[in-house]
Amino acid sequence: MAAEDGDGHVVPIYHVITPGDHFSPRTGSAVPTVVNGLATGAAVAGDLGRLPQRVVLQADTYRPRYLSADPIEYAGVPGPGPRARLVDAALARVGMPRRGSAAYFRPAAESLRGRPDGIVLAHNAPILPWLLRDQGHVPVLYAHNDVLRSYSRAEASRALGDAALIVSVSDALAGQLREHLPRSLHERVRTVLNGVDTAQFTPREGRAPGPLRIMFLGRAIPEKGADILLEAAGLLGRADLEYVIVGSHGFDSRADLSPYERRLRELAGRSGSRVLFEPFVDREHLPALLRRADVLVVPSRWPDPCPLTVGEGMATGVPVVAARSGGIPELLGDAGVLFDPARPAELAEALARLAEDPELRGRLGAAARARAVERDWTWSWRRLEAEVHEIADRMGRPAPTGPAGRAHP
Repeated sequence: MAAEDGDGHVVPIYHVITPGDHFSPRTGSAVPTVVNGLATGAAVAGDLGRLPQRVVLQADTYRPRYLSADPIEYAGVPGPGPRARLVDAALARVGMPRRGSAAYFRPAAESLRGRPDGIVLAHNAPILPWLLRDQGHVPVLYAHNDVLRSYSRAEASRALGDAALIVSVSDALAGQLREHLPRSLHERVRTVLNGVDTAQFTPREGRAPGPLRIMFLGRAIPEKGADILLEAAGLLGRADLEYVIVGSHGFDSRADLSPYERRLRELAGRSGSRVLFEPFVDREHLPALLRRADVLVVPSRWPDPCPLTVGEGMATGVPVVAARSGGIPELLGDAGVLFDPARPAELAEALARLAEDPELRGRLGAAARARAVERDWTWSWRRLEAEVHEIADRMGRPAPTGPAGRAHP
């Protein structure tokens, strides 16, 4: 729990999410899920009195909204198009601010003007600390992805010089971020792993008869690697296994199939296995869906920084087989099976072992659940609170005064 100063000073936490993103269970977007988890963890930890949670979001986004953080709404503007992004890149190279990005996030920054000074968590928004430079808030970049990959060290220094901290969702991502930062900012990088809702995601009671069900859950895009699982299915060629591919290329279950989604169906047809496809499922229905799985496969071919699906599968008590990439090994530890996503045969071997050994599946599922319970959203919030604690204490103390009673400059 956050320790209050003698005056019980309140320091709001403002979570700024990407304009147009939805703070709602109707979407599968990761950042709002993390914000909801952290705010819920703050409530469980008893920290809302001193560190009340606010979420800054575009007014016309989805409802119903999560109730964990009070909304601060603003009218959004269109995001930068391809031409504006090219102009931004050119401006950045000559040491100028990215005008398109600044215009996109400026309404969010202005919605904080005049509000009680607090700690602003800029989720995936490295432009925000610069936009807040004339306000009394303390900005913190909260990176869920490698948001600095197009930044030079000089630009990162200009954009983040006023950021008190740079929070990363895994050590693997922290290493990527440091590659774009000057050494003077390296010490500001901290890691706060994502947690999981272990009350919402729970193990099932018993198993219905039928083939072993192996599930992929995520966006149907190449980076997430559902095709790797289907290639492994083709290598196995076992009739006693059933594969379920859950997800769409976006967050609309009614959208037309993308070229990649059509390719997945072609791979399924050639695999010789029973493969079921289900479109995007919102977060409200995820727990019941995961309880149908016997094995969860997370075959990300990109360095996924901290995928929520891994923790949610673990909390459900499902054996998790995941790519040895990004922050996944940090999440999974020794409570699951890792494989090289460039080698579908390695995945096939892991699935064959699990299919043939129900005791192994039981041990891994129990270990996964135990690890998830230790690392829920309250655990994640406490790690974040430990990082911002000193900032909040400084903001809660009155400014020092000189002999005449005036604040020092």
